[in-house]
Amino acid sequence: MMTLIIGGAGSGKSEFAETILQRSPGPHLYIATMLPFDEESLRRIERHRALRAGKGFEALECYTNLEKAAERLSFNGGILLECLGTLLANEFFRPEGGGKQAVLSGIGALRKKCSELIIVTNEVFSGGTDYEGDTLLWMTELAGINRMLAEDAGRVIETVCGCPNILKGQL
Repeated sequence: MMTLIIGGAGSGKSEFAETILQRSPGPHLYIATMLPFDEESLRRIERHRALRAGKGFEALECYTNLEKAAERLSFNGGILLECLGTLLANEFFRPEGGGKQAVLSGIGALRKKCSELIIVTNEVFSGGTDYEGDTLLWMTELAGINRMLAEDAGRVIETVCGCPNILKGQL
């Protein structure tokens, strides 16, 4: 089953995704996509590491080329992909990135490797549409991928202020 968890920054989506993953049969793999490139990203990475410490997750850091990483996995448990928006940004803006298609191919490869896939993603455009250039392109592509995944997912959950709202499926 695939679960899509969507929310704004600080909405509690990552913590909620971890809770769902822990309820699924193990083993549990946490795929982290944030590239450590500045002090802020390093702080966020450390915060996420601290939040998942002691929860029994195996961790894999994967910034681009998720499909290649998935092909190397011999895994049949639950996987949490954190965060789709970051992965798409890496695929768009890193020299080694493969764009939107690399993200979709990677998710397809992951789905073949696990019993449950939980994808954390960013809600975009609720703050308006006054963007341009690469930012607007990234937001538009992420919104399209989110819609595509939501259609295919067994569950879609939005988090707001730490509260999960089930939009599709059941817990």
